[in-house]
Amino acid sequence: MPLLPHNRRASRAAVAALGAAGLIALAGSPAALADETAPELVVGGIEPVDGLKPGGTFELPVTVANKGTATAGKTWIYYGVTRGLDFADVPSNCRAQYVRSYDEMPELWTVVCGFDQAVEPGAVYTPDRPLVVKVLDRALDDELRVRVLENDPGEDENGTAPVAGTGPAVKLVEGQAGDKGSAPVVHVPVTSVNTADFQVKGAALKGRIGETVPMEVEFTNAGPAWVMGRLKSDSVSVVVTPPAGTSVVKTATFCKAKGGAYRCGMLAGALDEGGRQPYTFRLRIDKRVAHATGTVALTTEARPFDPDKANDRADITLDVTGAESTGSATGSATGSATGSGGPTGGSSSTGGSSSNGGSSSIGGSSSTGDAGSSAYGGHLAETGSSARGTTAVAAAAVVTGAGVLVIVRRRRAHHRG
Repeated sequence: MPLLPHNRRASRAAVAALGAAGLIALAGSPAALADETAPELVVGGIEPVDGLKPGGTFELPVTVANKGTATAGKTWIYYGVTRGLDFADVPSNCRAQYVRSYDEMPELWTVVCGFDQAVEPGAVYTPDRPLVVKVLDRALDDELRVRVLENDPGEDENGTAPVAGTGPAVKLVEGQAGDKGSAPVVHVPVTSVNTADFQVKGAALKGRIGETVPMEVEFTNAGPAWVMGRLKSDSVSVVVTPPAGTSVVKTATFCKAKGGAYRCGMLAGALDEGGRQPYTFRLRIDKRVAHATGTVALTTEARPFDPDKANDRADITLDVTGAESTGSATGSATGSATGSGGPTGGSSSTGGSSSNGGSSSIGGSSSTGDAGSSAYGGHLAETGSSARGTTAVAAAAVVTGAGVLVIVRRRRAHHRG
């Protein structure tokens, strides 16, 4: 949730100017502080929503109450939904904005409505017409956020330019005593009946003994739904086991050695519908091993949204050409990973477009960016070590669970609730 600008230097200066005498005076006058009154706005009426179907809609019944002792002269209600949802008809006294993902926050579609109405202490109010939310084709496991404020929260600097609504204005009406709420902000889950097909792609390698060849394998979410990457959640990771008779001389981005295999995370955008995450290693062919085959496979966390398990594992084959060699010189790469036109150095394709499901004009496309781009802190440092070597994770990465999922999001100094 965007916050109003705050000048810390000015605040510290004000505290310093207060001085010890001022602090003593305040400590000696508790009655003066006790006499102060202020409004305290809270939001209620929001419950988890379950069993939705893509293409459908649902309403947002919201209540606003004032638990304080003073009247609130104005009120703002902030609504936010994750990328599987969108808003339908936005009232003219509201503004809509698409906010790109940053930090550990998913991308959001937001609406902020302003009410130039007094909210009296002890009373419960509700908009005379609830907002309507659309369920997009990619909906699965989403989230709704509602917040009530006394001041305009302003626009989020990581979003697109806000767009004023065109529907009839909405106003607050005093209602019967009901769910007054207890907090100024509420987050609730919104789940839909949908599936997402996580799958992996192997590689076919070919080269002479002593040569170094690229090995690119890949994770893809074939959709139709997106999956929200959550902190401390074992969503998915990829385990890569190179073929016998090879040594890893360069580890793929987001991968870490574990035993004789590599456990790999991914950019959050790879979990979007149509999202993909390639992993490009460089292997040295040390010797010929009959029928040597490696694997790339998804970890085995429960994923009820993904019923197709046949594509959760793929082979990495190795064809060693030529005669045995006693030399150890490294030749040029002659093999290439299958399925993507050769090595990419760990770059990541974009996620799905927000046009799925008919999103409104406030929607936008989501891009995972390049896995090695400066937006995510650049390529991870390579040491040139053996298969036992590890890859350092960029400072912007977040590791969830026991190193299961690496999610990289854009860092911003600006945060929202």
